[in-house]
Amino acid sequence: MELKDLIKPENLVYSKSVVQEDVYMHYCPGCSHGVVHKIMAELIGEMGLQEKTVGVAPVGCSVFAYNYIDIDWQEAAHGRAPAVATGIVRLNPDNFVFTYQGDGDLASIGTAEIMHACNRGENILVVFINNGIYGMTGGQMAPTTLEGMVTSTTPFGRNVDLNGYPLKITELIAQLPGTSYVTRQSVETAGAVRKCKKALKKAIDNVMAKKGTSFVEVVSTCNSGWKMTPVEANNWMVGNMFPFYPLGDLKDSVKGEPVLKN
Repeated sequence: MELKDLIKPENLVYSKSVVQEDVYMHYCPGCSHGVVHKIMAELIGEMGLQEKTVGVAPVGCSVFAYNYIDIDWQEAAHGRAPAVATGIVRLNPDNFVFTYQGDGDLASIGTAEIMHACNRGENILVVFINNGIYGMTGGQMAPTTLEGMVTSTTPFGRNVDLNGYPLKITELIAQLPGTSYVTRQSVETAGAVRKCKKALKKAIDNVMAKKGTSFVEVVSTCNSGWKMTPVEANNWMVGNMFPFYPLGDLKDSVKGEPVLKN
């Protein structure tokens, strides 16, 4: 008798989502990307959206999302995912369309695209992974890099007189009338994962109800880029990233005039 004969389907308390590809994860140990991929695959499956979903992944670590979630994907040029997603959802208004972007992509080269797509209120979900650096290309400073944070291009820490201030792009997005739900989450603990999944489900519901743009930032680690162990990176994120990028809902309203949550 084999193990599979002992484990009956009705006794299983957990199984991998059918939307999640059966492949080995290539991300660095401790990376937040894999957790968010898993959440998105679970939600797409649980909500019965696999056949209606189109994901848009641009340049950066986020580009590999199409290896792990079994849906239709469109690759976009660096920063252009919201523009590509706009074209897709306008041609297919009943589909669920989302972008999956990093902070170097969304908050730097793609600033124009994300601001205008959100201001227009395109019916898309934007999943924004913020680890404070350019993770794929060597750990350079990004717009979201904290003041004093060491990167490969700021070896003595980010100097605001030289490099400017960290960009709180999500706070800017929350001001735009085209957005309906704007939130900031994390996935460093089991509890945080549950909260993030709940937020992403609400965001997807809003998109399918055509309430405008939903924007979910996930404050994340990049332990390889930060030159830390996964445990050290999580602790550093909690102690340094969370105070500057506080978790929680920034806006929960409907498409129209900005309504910010106090």
